[in-house]
Amino acid sequence: MLSPFRGFMDVQGEFDRLFDEMMRNLPRRGGSQKPVKATWAPAIDVLTRDGDVVIRAELPGVKQEDVDITLSQGLLTISGKSGEEREEERGGYYVRERRQGSFRRSISLPEGTDESKIQARFEDGVLEVTVTGAAVVEEPKRIQIEGPAEE
Repeated sequence: MLSPFRGFMDVQGEFDRLFDEMMRNLPRRGGSQKPVKATWAPAIDVLTRDGDVVIRAELPGVKQEDVDITLSQGLLTISGKSGEEREEERGGYYVRERRQGSFRRSISLPEGTDESKIQARFEDGVLEVTVTGAAVVEEPKRIQIEGPAEE
């Protein structure tokens, strides 16, 4: 039975995660603060379309050559690095911002996924990986139950 608080708990969990992420980067009292490397994880959608599993990853500012996709033991991993440099002039002075880091997201694929049936396309900062036939639902095989042997 589904809990009537299920949606609330999901929202609460997301708030907790965001709060923890914010607090992790703040200096603490009474000790030295080690520099914290900022992490970034791309937003990923996993959906089914015509019997295929489709994975979409939003990778704004990431170049195609900086993305790597691997499959090992049923685990599809999208990883890479992002780097962005921005410079603008404001009222007679320049503002330069640099951001760089790496990312890694992994998705479990159905057992027996054929790696030759995986295709990837990168366009306008969106990576789309299609796993052909991975969402086809097989009906369970019914096993006949026998009774005791008659003598």
